[in-house]
Amino acid sequence: MPSLGADMEAGTLVEWLVKPGDSVHRGDVVAVVETQKGAIEIEIFEDGTVQDLLADLGHSLPVGAPLATILAAGEAPPERSGERPAAPPDPAPAEAVPPAPPPEPTPVETPAKSPAPPQASAAPPPADGKRISPAARRRAAELGVDVGAIKGSGPGGAILLADVAHAAPGQRPAEGGPMAQMRKAIAAAMTRSKATIPHFYLSETINVDPAIRFLDDRNAGVPPAGRVLLGAVLVRAATLAAQRVPAMNGHYVEGSGFVPSDTVNTGVAIALRGGGLVAPALIDAGAMDLDATMAGMRDLVTRARAGRLRGSEMTAGTITVSSLGDTGAEAMTGVIFPPQVALVGLGAPHLRPWVVDGRIAPRHVVTLTLSADHRVSDGRQAARYIAAFEELVQTPEEL
Repeated sequence: MPSLGADMEAGTLVEWLVKPGDSVHRGDVVAVVETQKGAIEIEIFEDGTVQDLLADLGHSLPVGAPLATILAAGEAPPERSGERPAAPPDPAPAEAVPPAPPPEPTPVETPAKSPAPPQASAAPPPADGKRISPAARRRAAELGVDVGAIKGSGPGGAILLADVAHAAPGQRPAEGGPMAQMRKAIAAAMTRSKATIPHFYLSETINVDPAIRFLDDRNAGVPPAGRVLLGAVLVRAATLAAQRVPAMNGHYVEGSGFVPSDTVNTGVAIALRGGGLVAPALIDAGAMDLDATMAGMRDLVTRARAGRLRGSEMTAGTITVSSLGDTGAEAMTGVIFPPQVALVGLGAPHLRPWVVDGRIAPRHVVTLTLSADHRVSDGRQAARYIAAFEELVQTPEEL
């Protein structure tokens, strides 16, 4: 079970997408795990062949628990242990002796070869064929909810706990419901962050009128689905500024210190419809142009709200951008997502008096607040980052 964030302690296996004998390649999605922040698609990081599926559907497993055995090309199967082998050991030859004491019990409780993929622990699907996670099925039974009437938001339309909670008439999320669990996970991660990371903050109010005028010209005559929004310009500027100031881009690892990243994987904070927050990453955002950044952000938002994020997107972020969008407060001071070392907080654009060539004129401005880890950087490096960000926003045609 992979760790999908500093706040994750366990996950529930919802779906296997492979079976023993299947060939898998790096980046393939092999399973779906339900966490406190929704359903996450689990990727494989090595090429090979699936030997065994060690975990059953519906089981909650701690981070680090084995899910499957993957054999590399030419690799022999490992010796069997007490880890739920796919087949029992060969029976010992019959002894032509008087009855002996019973054998020592073994931890293996599965006497026969498991089918592939294992489905024994999952309840059968409803008559209408809808897919539903075991946890959601149990909750639906408790609340008396007809799962056939629920539209699932999980992978492939699967019904998740949050879907059941929304469908329950007159029900408010239980104290231990999915939203409460997400808030608990966020609270744990942010408390740990504030307790262990020595945050410091620098702020700057930036004129974004050049970016707004650039986008007005660029989006003229373009259908809504193809337009680039100001948020993409800000994320692109944050990404390129991180390339220029590497001290803001990477992870702080206990025992090793700061580990800078060769690529910028920009996390984008996304508010979920039912409440809560996730921050999946645009992988190698530095290699994207402005159009690709906008497309990547749209894709992350869509999949985050449908419970279709990948494990790598939840763990690979090297710097995060958290924006209030077009409306909201003028400034925001954020908390760093460990093990990252910086977070860019962006307030909503506001029209303010601005001095231009010695005269006051109305301008749209955005307040940036950089939260940084004092173990890794100081005010001078943070100021360099903010200056780079401002320069990039002032010249959006170069993004």
